[in-house]
Amino acid sequence: MNISINWLKDYVDIEETPQELADMLTMAGLEAASITELGEGCDDIVVAQILKKEQHPNADRLSLCQVTDGEETYPIVCGATNMVEGDKVALARVGSVLPGNFKIKKAKLRGVESHGMMCSERELGLSDEHAGIIVLPGDTPVGTKLTDVLGLPDTVIEVEITPNRPDWLSVIGVAREICANTGRKLKMPPIELSEGEEAISDMASVEINAADLCHRYTARFIKGVKVGPSPLWMQNRLKAAGVRPISNVVDVTNYVLMELGHPLHAFDFNKLRGGKIIVQRAKEGEKFTTLDEQARILSADNLMICDGEGSVGVAGVMGGLNSEVSEETVDVLLEAAYFFPPNIRSTAKALGLSTEASYRFERGADIDGLVTALERAARLIVETSGGTVLKGMIDNYPNPHEKKKITLRVPRILKVLGLEVASERAVKCLSDLGIEVVEADENRIVIEAPTHRVDIEREIDLIEEIARIVGYNNIPSTLPRISIQPGVPAGDRPLYEKCRDLLAAAGLSEIVTYSFIDPEDDNRIGLSEDSPLRAKVKIQNPLGVETSVLRTTLLPSLLRVAGNNVRRGNKDLKLFEVCKTFHPVSGAPLPEEHIRMAGLLTGSREPLTWWAKQDRLDFFDGKGVVERVFSALGVSGVSYSKDDEISFLQPGRAAAISAGGATLGWLGEIHPDLLDQYELTGPVVAFELSLQEAVKAISEVGNFPGLAKFPPSERDLALLTREDLTFQEVKETILSLNLELLK
Repeated sequence: MNISINWLKDYVDIEETPQELADMLTMAGLEAASITELGEGCDDIVVAQILKKEQHPNADRLSLCQVTDGEETYPIVCGATNMVEGDKVALARVGSVLPGNFKIKKAKLRGVESHGMMCSERELGLSDEHAGIIVLPGDTPVGTKLTDVLGLPDTVIEVEITPNRPDWLSVIGVAREICANTGRKLKMPPIELSEGEEAISDMASVEINAADLCHRYTARFIKGVKVGPSPLWMQNRLKAAGVRPISNVVDVTNYVLMELGHPLHAFDFNKLRGGKIIVQRAKEGEKFTTLDEQARILSADNLMICDGEGSVGVAGVMGGLNSEVSEETVDVLLEAAYFFPPNIRSTAKALGLSTEASYRFERGADIDGLVTALERAARLIVETSGGTVLKGMIDNYPNPHEKKKITLRVPRILKVLGLEVASERAVKCLSDLGIEVVEADENRIVIEAPTHRVDIEREIDLIEEIARIVGYNNIPSTLPRISIQPGVPAGDRPLYEKCRDLLAAAGLSEIVTYSFIDPEDDNRIGLSEDSPLRAKVKIQNPLGVETSVLRTTLLPSLLRVAGNNVRRGNKDLKLFEVCKTFHPVSGAPLPEEHIRMAGLLTGSREPLTWWAKQDRLDFFDGKGVVERVFSALGVSGVSYSKDDEISFLQPGRAAAISAGGATLGWLGEIHPDLLDQYELTGPVVAFELSLQEAVKAISEVGNFPGLAKFPPSERDLALLTREDLTFQEVKETILSLNLELLK
């Protein structure tokens, strides 16, 4: 948020330099991102008047103007088109130096001399606006310094606001913080109104049909306004805050938004059908055109502001084109309301529409302060556009807010901060922040959390506020007096860590990938339509389609990482990951979480050397890694059976792994058709195993059986078999002989 120091001075005395002020705010939690000086280099710019405007004799797009500063008349060639004879403009005379060290000289443009320049805002460093030159109000005195007219010089501090402090999204909020840190008094803007004889209740009414989403709705009626440009001082402050001026009525709502931090909206009352406001949910699929002239498709979750016949605004986000204030507006219905923050956040996100209003409402507005904002805005509308405020205010407040009472134990401050703060000092810190102290003694302080401080909920929040005001630099640094003991790993975590160590010892590199994947990954790896792995847990609020579901297998993540490496020239890969997969359970609120161990190997078996053969890793290298891990873990009775039904593995090079009657996982070479999608060259070996099932097959460690009584006698047999006979069948046949001495 951009904070004008000149604007701040209306509410608090500023004695610090801009840099000192920025440092103070940063230490208080409002990080100052930048400091910008406005009006530097504008001391020589004066207000002038165009006496005559003619077409340039030698150029179609240029005009020749006679401009006076009250003492002398200058011929000036100008390319802008937004001025007419009689306009007051910003004049840089010959010899003036503009921001950027640009010196104005006499110049001849298309054969005609120009003795100066009429300036735009960008040329003076006031904003990026350069569509035309600055045109000042008609009553601006000629010859006056522009800096005096625009209230310059000024300094703008850009501050970064944390999401939990919506009260800082206003000039008053920042001023209150300065007061608390300096002990100065906060000066609130005037809000007193002069009302007419006619009552608002005779003209308009407000009905709330969604009290769970609209907690309070207030309105004022201003009759007989004249819409036009807002005063120059208001325009300048809005520009300094980064807001584009529109008209006096609309500018007032934006001005109060920046001043007090509460969004408001002005309706053209004569465009409200039935003369009433109804707050209700939108109809499913309803179309509505907002002020930006975009048609929006609404859902029943969106809260709408309606008149007697239809919608006129998206609550808390943006008004409608069908009720906007225009030059023809005479009567204004001014709204200030409180909307349920989560609903505004979801509506703004669903519509792709983020505004200054939604930015504040979704963080939590001040439900009590909205009346102050409404009164302030009504007063300013009368001052800037005339009209009369009707008697009374509509205040529909179905469920009045109760302020939360919080007790602060004074000794707790010392325990948390390591700094002793007396009860009197703590009370002053809290009071200076606008927090009402209900009762206090030496040991306890009871406060009522103000409605503008949505972040104060617990005792620790009050201690944090005291720490900020006392100053973090004043809190002593001490070493802890406790010894830190390493925690005992819970559950099966030691087993998972051991698996990581074993895979790393086998030469594999660990990768860590997101648990969120693209639902299209199921099709990429060729999962069958009836595969249970297709059942996914969907993310309610995903960042994108590519991360919208939780994975049920680690294979897509391994293949994606392998593809990224190969595209960058790293073709010899041995990767593994040990993490969770998520499987929905029908009728259960939460999915089952399975710990899985997966690996992928591809490329050369040996490093590239003059003596190494160009052998590529294959099925048996993957099998060796799996056997090594199972052997070290003590998993017994492991068998590998041919399985050509695994869709993403190459037939004849795929195996299902089981132990003790339970399936542990699979191992095999990735199907060539699948490799093309990831730009990989085969063979690529992968495996994925369930550690929960593997744990069940771990043999208990028994007593040492003693040394063998007989020396070993090794035999290496070469057997001629049919081609489709697997090693597993040969092994099971030999073991079925039950020979006691055979290993």
